[in-house]
Amino acid sequence: MNPTRTYRILLRKEDGNVYTVIVPALPGCITYGETIEEAIEMAKEAIEGYIEVLKEEGEPVPDDSETFEYSLQLSA
Repeated sequence: MNPTRTYRILLRKEDGNVYTVIVPALPGCITYGETIEEAIEMAKEAIEGYIEVLKEEGEPVPDDSETFEYSLQLSA
């Protein structure tokens, strides 16, 4: 059975109502969708494919299970 892994995804709205998705724990794992829901589904597929390649190459599979996130607002 495969372990459950946690991944943080970042969605950014682009011109033309497209959402870019970045997976910080997996360098270069970027996808997009025309809606937030589609972008999230595309991220799941991209993550699964990325993990599959890592396993095939015998590389460790990172995740965000030990990552903590905070948002700070600063006046500069």
